[in-house]
Amino acid sequence: MAYWQLYYHIVWATKNRELLITPDLEPALHNYLRGKIIALGGVFHAVGGMDEHVHVVTSISPKIAVANFVGQLKGSSSHWVNHNIEFDSALYWQDGYGVFSFGKRALPRVVAYVVNQREHHTKNDLWLALERIEEGDVGV
Repeated sequence: MAYWQLYYHIVWATKNRELLITPDLEPALHNYLRGKIIALGGVFHAVGGMDEHVHVVTSISPKIAVANFVGQLKGSSSHWVNHNIEFDSALYWQDGYGVFSFGKRALPRVVAYVVNQREHHTKNDLWLALERIEEGDVGV
């Protein structure tokens, strides 16, 4: 078996950046994402976000294509919410995502950033590189 140590920060948004991730939905969605990351063979480090976007910190094997991994997270999570949670409207994700790789030494700082998303957004203390979802974005 190959040795690997790969760390990824992934971010994606709701379709049209609608404010759909309510305080009632957020814990269930984050818990689902944690379980799905593990089910897909990833290592869960953190999940966080705001009303219209999600951040995930994970490690995945080089055997798993990042694009496929993110597609599974996005597709299965919206399906799960729409079929299992009583919700006022359907949850859809915007096309695209941002992914950023980093080293092990940065893991605690990236995890803290993701876990404390609300505080960072409230104080406008954003790491713009970790907020980018599309080419040309300067962050949320």
